[in-house]
Amino acid sequence: MLLVPAVYSDPSLKVGFYKRSCPAVESIVRRTVRRAVSRNPGIGGGIIRMHFHDCFVRGCDGSVLLKSGPGGKQSERDHPANNPGLRGFEVIEEAKNRIESVCPNTVSCADILAFAARDSSSKLGRINYAVPAGRRDGRVTVFDEVTDNLPPPTSTADQLVANFARKGLSADEMVTLSGAHSIGASHCSSFSARLYSFNGTHGTHDQDPSLDRKFAAALKATCPRPPRNGGGRDPLVPLDSATPNWLDNKYYVELTAGRGLLTSDQTLVENSLTRKYVAVNARYGATWTAKYVKAMVKMGSIDVLTGSQGEIRSSCSFVN
Repeated sequence: MLLVPAVYSDPSLKVGFYKRSCPAVESIVRRTVRRAVSRNPGIGGGIIRMHFHDCFVRGCDGSVLLKSGPGGKQSERDHPANNPGLRGFEVIEEAKNRIESVCPNTVSCADILAFAARDSSSKLGRINYAVPAGRRDGRVTVFDEVTDNLPPPTSTADQLVANFARKGLSADEMVTLSGAHSIGASHCSSFSARLYSFNGTHGTHDQDPSLDRKFAAALKATCPRPPRNGGGRDPLVPLDSATPNWLDNKYYVELTAGRGLLTSDQTLVENSLTRKYVAVNARYGATWTAKYVKAMVKMGSIDVLTGSQGEIRSSCSFVN
């Protein structure tokens, strides 16, 4: 297992934050995550994605975990970018309940999610790293802020670079973090426009010409043409067809062969800036792993609440 030290984080976060107040916290999260991912590897990809979706909206404050409140006010969790795509909420809640039984009112849900994303990376890719902690939980969740902050699966490389730059992440870090698509799955509705009557910059095609034709045929066998009036079946498809349950650099190898599932995946090899990062990551797995660790730690520090800010929730699904 590769252990990479944390190199960048918000100075108010620190490794071993709970060493005295709740020394068992990381082992509790690790056991909970490993059990869940052993039963269903897709949960691991879901937890890593949940951490990303949390950090990009209001910072890493656990706001993505909050359920909608009374009065019909919808939360981030109910946004189409998160529902039904995100998985693993019950794992975070289980870990929180176990921690509350030994260390009540001590560990934030935001930190539990950061630990769980690391433990998912460890379980599915043998990638382990130290997680700086000390985040506090936010009290606010806003449905519309998801649209404003999360890049959709139809994003171009330029749009992705700009989106990540607003969060303080470089183009190289954006491409590196996209490697988390080595695990997990996506619903057909997220990419079916690439398979049927594709409207590209050079006109309309029967399918996205950047797709490998055999790969496209396999996808069409799983994903039916969407009905004109909406609805219909919406199966899940692995984001990485080569190693769908293993976190590695094969995702980038697949991109170079025209087998990126989402537009936001395949666009990375069509842009002159991001293409070079894809090539390096495809060729040097250890290099990508080291960059992934650094980028995950840096992402986990985006706009964190610390000190007396926010709160420590008793339940991850509701504010106190």
